[in-house]
Amino acid sequence: MSDTVRYERDGALAVLTIDRAAAMNALDVPTKIALRDAVTTAATDPDVRAVLLTGAGDKAFCVGQDLKEHVGLLQRQRETGEGALRTVGEHYNPLVRALAGMRKPTVAAVNGIAAGAGASLAFACDFRLLADTAGFNTSFAGVALTADSGASWTLPRLVGHARATELLMLPRTVRADEALTLGLATRVLPAAELAATAREFALTLAGGPTVAYGAIKASLAYGASHSLDELLDKEDELQTLAGNSADHAIAVDAFLAKGKPAFTGR
Repeated sequence: MSDTVRYERDGALAVLTIDRAAAMNALDVPTKIALRDAVTTAATDPDVRAVLLTGAGDKAFCVGQDLKEHVGLLQRQRETGEGALRTVGEHYNPLVRALAGMRKPTVAAVNGIAAGAGASLAFACDFRLLADTAGFNTSFAGVALTADSGASWTLPRLVGHARATELLMLPRTVRADEALTLGLATRVLPAAELAATAREFALTLAGGPTVAYGAIKASLAYGASHSLDELLDKEDELQTLAGNSADHAIAVDAFLAKGKPAFTGR
């Protein structure tokens, strides 16, 4: 994909690694483009049944926007009038839509600090496994910016409106143990165990009933902004989809045979 984003396949699992460890995995334009394209590729590949997103090194998952590059863009904006913040629409929005909207499980292995858009990317995943040395910091308001990369949508759904307001308006580093208490972390692991455990966790999801997982994601997203009656109709639609999947038939046959289903993702 790119020198700064590694794309690896492990069976049905796609492992995406932001590889700018020397820059705390900050997102410059080439990295944003590469990551956007990598996530889109994983989302649309029918042979990929789960995605694991992580950062290189042991200090940072991703600290968000590369501020050194951002300063240059701001200077150019002042000099030429060209917009410096088009990156939200061009890079972050399609990236988060692909990450949060894909009909397959996504796991963030948060190996260090996740700040700004980096935190937002982790929030957009279905599961967040944190090293005990990791932490989150929304950081946007600290540089007089508002939330982007979906944090205004994902964060309240993880911690509630009031806590999300606090974390966005008064940014601070939320360490791994507090993240677990708040609901920002699925699990907290010793840093030395994170990579292997996260891969094993994601591989388990990659071997699961992908159609059902996708339907669950779609149902939860729909229910967050629709009435109960509307949701019940959506659940009927999605249950029909899951019930007609090959994996449902496999699961029923395995149950009758008192065996373990071997799901195909179809």
